[in-house]
Amino acid sequence: MAFDTLIESDLDISQLVDKPWVTIVWDDPVNLMSYVTYVFIKLFNFSAEHAESLMMQVHTQGRAALTSGSREEMERDVQRLHEHGLWATLQRDDKF
Repeated sequence: MAFDTLIESDLDISQLVDKPWVTIVWDDPVNLMSYVTYVFIKLFNFSAEHAESLMMQVHTQGRAALTSGSREEMERDVQRLHEHGLWATLQRDDKF
């Protein structure tokens, strides 16, 4: 039985480390800007100024990275946003 031996140059440390994930909020034609700001404040305790800035980024650029952390945390954030009628997804931070 042959065993392959890995040498240090064969390893890519980025594959071993769980890169942070981000929650992406997307623009939609349904929710009012004031409602989106309200949800950001309610769910994430953002200041009114920060929530409004993120809302404007969503409105003008089509999306904004809202939170970052482990995959499980971001899945919870996405679920909470969906419960409030916002369109959100998660992805690895290096893909944003």
